[in-house]
Amino acid sequence: MLKMLSSSDAPAIARLLDRRRTADRTVERRVARIVNDVRRVGDRALRRYARQLDGLRGPIEVGPAEIDRAARAVTPSVSRALATAARNIRRVARRQRPQSWRETVAPGVVIEQRVRPLERVGCYVPSGRHPLPSSLLMTAIPAKIAGVADVVVACPRPDDTILAAAKAAGVRCVYRMGGAHAIAALGYGTRSIPRVDKIVGPGNAYVTAAKARVAAVCPIDFVAGPTELVILSARGRPDWIAADLVAQAEHDPEARAILITTSRRLALAVAERATARATVSPIARLALARNGAIVICRSMREAADLVNRIAPEHLMVDHASVSDQAWRAGTTFVGPYAAPAAGDYATGSNHVLPTGGAASGRGGLSASDFVHVSTVQRVSRKGLLGLASTVITLAGAEGLRAHASSVEVRMP
Repeated sequence: MLKMLSSSDAPAIARLLDRRRTADRTVERRVARIVNDVRRVGDRALRRYARQLDGLRGPIEVGPAEIDRAARAVTPSVSRALATAARNIRRVARRQRPQSWRETVAPGVVIEQRVRPLERVGCYVPSGRHPLPSSLLMTAIPAKIAGVADVVVACPRPDDTILAAAKAAGVRCVYRMGGAHAIAALGYGTRSIPRVDKIVGPGNAYVTAAKARVAAVCPIDFVAGPTELVILSARGRPDWIAADLVAQAEHDPEARAILITTSRRLALAVAERATARATVSPIARLALARNGAIVICRSMREAADLVNRIAPEHLMVDHASVSDQAWRAGTTFVGPYAAPAAGDYATGSNHVLPTGGAASGRGGLSASDFVHVSTVQRVSRKGLLGLASTVITLAGAEGLRAHASSVEVRMP
């Protein structure tokens, strides 16, 4: 089931590294039609799509009273789990908030950084194969901690667990809408749904395409592809590694689950156990067959280099000697007990992460994604006199004479 590859097989490694996704023209055409329809027609189009595609019956907005009722309806164990996860996410998010500061960089020259929260944020929460209350917590809580006053959730079919998560996150408004029409409503606004300043959260191909389409007018977190996990191990427990690979694969038929190792014995043992475990989940079995792989490398240095070339969404490293390396990954789990599933739900670190190699340039969603950071520059007469020769010289070097003149005209 898991493809066994050698690091010396250059064509196979090139295919492993190639995450280019062929655009689905059918999806793009449908998304363009839906987004444009909601943008032009507004609520009438939104409700039509919500009825057709989400099975909407009744009002599109879930109000505070219904959220409170759902929070009381879930089992005590679910309520406690949501509270624990929410508490940990808040603790991490508080440490992630950017700070305002002021610095005198030269006499008469003061630079100030101002940090202010966005006013309104839309969190998309899928509910296709399974409800995902954890995604609500991971998106809404950092926004709240950043100081966003109005955090709203879009979910096509919010069940009691989703609404209980909204309560735990301090969200008081949930919209029963999903797919491209939900993204269009959040991005452009309708009469009943004010536009948001930013859209965050995972979703299917329609949601992803819609986010890319509205991004020109409404910022998004990032365009996410299929989820992915890379495990780097030379001496790990085969049953534990197999369990983590299968857990990642059960997310989606396109999920990528990869083991990189220097041990052929470990590779064979993991392959055997993963095959046995995946029989309980048709989705995991399909994902491992399509995108699962075990790569046997000649050294840990070569293995680590391959990890960074992949730049995975999730990385698990159970080899202590390389755990402190600078990894290109959305998030890194260190040690045999750092099960990636713990990060999906309860450690407090965010599970909304870049995929498809984007982790080479950024990490996961954080409180810093929900603030506007700007600078204020204060320059006195003395300050400009001190900088004048530098500005005039550099402007001249660039051939921008008017720039130099705009400073010269201020000189005594």
